[in-house]
Amino acid sequence: MLAVRVILLLAAAVVPGEGRSQERAPRDDAFPGVALPVEAFTLENGMRFLVLERRATPTVAFVGVVGVGGVNETLGSTGTAHLLEHMLFKGSTTVGTRNAAAEMHLFVEMDAVHDSILAERGRADPDPQRIADLEARIEALEDEARIYVIPNEFDRILSRAGARGLNATTSNEATTYFVELPSNQAEVWFALESDRMRDPVFREFYAERDVVMEERRLRVETNPAGLLFEAHLASAFTMHPYGAPVVGYMSDLETLSRGQVQDYYRRFYGPGNTVVAVVGDVDAGQVRRWADRYFGDLPPGESPPPVLAREPEQRGTRRVEVLQDAEPALRMGWKVPSATHADAPALAMLATLLTGSRTARLYDALVQKTRVATFVAAGMGPGELHPRLFSLEVTPRAPHTVDEVEEEVLRVLDEFRAVPPPEEDLERVRNQISAGAVRQLQSNLGLAVQLASSESALGDWRATFGLTRQIREVRAEEVQDVVRKYFRPENLTVAVLRTRMGVDRP
Repeated sequence: MLAVRVILLLAAAVVPGEGRSQERAPRDDAFPGVALPVEAFTLENGMRFLVLERRATPTVAFVGVVGVGGVNETLGSTGTAHLLEHMLFKGSTTVGTRNAAAEMHLFVEMDAVHDSILAERGRADPDPQRIADLEARIEALEDEARIYVIPNEFDRILSRAGARGLNATTSNEATTYFVELPSNQAEVWFALESDRMRDPVFREFYAERDVVMEERRLRVETNPAGLLFEAHLASAFTMHPYGAPVVGYMSDLETLSRGQVQDYYRRFYGPGNTVVAVVGDVDAGQVRRWADRYFGDLPPGESPPPVLAREPEQRGTRRVEVLQDAEPALRMGWKVPSATHADAPALAMLATLLTGSRTARLYDALVQKTRVATFVAAGMGPGELHPRLFSLEVTPRAPHTVDEVEEEVLRVLDEFRAVPPPEEDLERVRNQISAGAVRQLQSNLGLAVQLASSESALGDWRATFGLTRQIREVRAEEVQDVVRKYFRPENLTVAVLRTRMGVDRP
């Protein structure tokens, strides 16, 4: 069994091999004096590896990015990728179980009960008591299946190997898994990760689905900021899947079946859609041999279909209000191009000029001088690959209202429209970018995330380094140009959080 094999690996140091990959990626010149000798190779099944040897400490970071996220879902199945993120920590046919065959026998029965629930929900006059009884039956079957479960064995094996930071995250365009290990336990990652890619078992499915539903309640339905964010995106994106939440709509989560999620996994979570970055005290040649040994025979899987939905042209300011027993808040968003567009660097520079420090223009105006707000932040999203929003999030300071804050935001943007920012402001941002880049390069995990994410989303691990260089080269006139081009009333979507009384509380 794989669990036994992995435990044996824990007992012995893994001796790095002498061979090296011959496909060495060229140097990256994003910053003067910084070279990243990344060695890249691709298995026959399409799985891409990026290896960066860094011998300073005897640790290694692993980051795996699967190029599937919220944009690849359809209404009725939203939240699938995020639920999969949870399920892939449940183990496989050999990890996390005492008897996989007995478990799966019970899965068939509970999935049939779930089908009965869906049939009842689909009736014109569903019977709530029958649904409750069927849900109770699923809970009883899951309790019975737990007899065969070894809880959290996947996590415990890695913990015994000295792992830290084991986690995952799902975004609109990717699902990312990451962990750091002592370098002499690096092979443990290959053994475990290939096993769960080959034979994952979605045990405790309905219980974990309930966990995700509770996560939605906490992050969105009982969280004023989450409600406002979701309402803002839904109003801004009426056609594009950016308008749907990555966590999923509650009505979709309630009906997702194990079969749906398994099918989604088998189709899109194969090696052909996966990028792995390995950064730390490893030998690139040994990494390639392990990659061939553990992943080379896996089928590539399918590429997700292209996202063809296009948002219709907006022809006027859109406004949406959320009534909640909470302090007022404001979100303003203008539609802007994707991260690969030529205007993206100037927009990124603008975001930092507005809110990137205490001396930034919008922070200084709203928080420090007029004191109409206690918080302001700028950013672009919710994804990178498609046209998105340049968003400003502001919390008014009582007794000031969201309407006053909105007026002040528009006034500051009018200043940029009329006069380009001074060169000293741009130079200050350039210095911030350089300092942040140096900090990023000091972390194996942070660097691995950047390499894998850039390769997965943009097709080249150098791309985000190149974007950083382009931001540093932005001229004042380019910032002024993007304000004039995109920050127009007909391109604006405003979301306001007000108290339930319909007025801002003093």
